[in-house]
Amino acid sequence: MFRTKNIVNMLLILAAVVVVGILAFSVRLEASVNSVAVLRTQGMTCGSCALRIEDALKGAKGVSSVQVNVNDGQVVVGYDSSLVKPEAIAEQVTGSGYGSSIIQVLTPEEYASLTGKNIAAGIRKGGCGKGCCGTK
Repeated sequence: MFRTKNIVNMLLILAAVVVVGILAFSVRLEASVNSVAVLRTQGMTCGSCALRIEDALKGAKGVSSVQVNVNDGQVVVGYDSSLVKPEAIAEQVTGSGYGSSIIQVLTPEEYASLTGKNIAAGIRKGGCGKGCCGTK
């Protein structure tokens, strides 16, 4: 009886260690936002375009926040300037099929002062707001 309890306890501890180990490797440390790149992006027409750009950037090294505005043709990216340069971000957008160039680079505080928006809000699903493209 005592031996069975020990085996069960050992298996529970082993299972807990495995679960904690898996979770530890799946956690993605977010990049800190110390710069904001505002990009002019050509060719975006709908919510699917916005999602394609977000998907191209959301896993990129150093990128913490992506906001796509299809109507204005802009992509606003919060990023860690020690990990990625704005030119590389624009190249990633271009690589996803949309021409992109840098309009300006700001600090998060400058961006908030100009727009009243907090860039550190994280990756936000964009779109045209018209319900097209099957976006939800």
